[in-house]
Amino acid sequence: MEFNVKEESKTKLVFELKDETHTFCNLLKRSLQEVKGVETVSYKIDHPLIGVPTFILETKGTDPRKALKEALKSMKSQAKDFAKEVKSL
Repeated sequence: MEFNVKEESKTKLVFELKDETHTFCNLLKRSLQEVKGVETVSYKIDHPLIGVPTFILETKGTDPRKALKEALKSMKSQAKDFAKEVKSL
């Protein structure tokens, strides 16, 4: 995964995630929606075969990079919990 910032301000972060698909992007979008201070988050992929996902993250009262880090931390925790559940089967 390659992370490229296209635009950044105090309340907005536009970034690309090269080599990712809807699977990861939907999970990231959902996790970002749960972070306090996130106003809007969406992404688009211009071409289904060769397009690069571009995210638009807008916040109110929190730094967009901190919101992104919090969402990723939550995803990591969920993945660990899921792995534990699978092992217990």
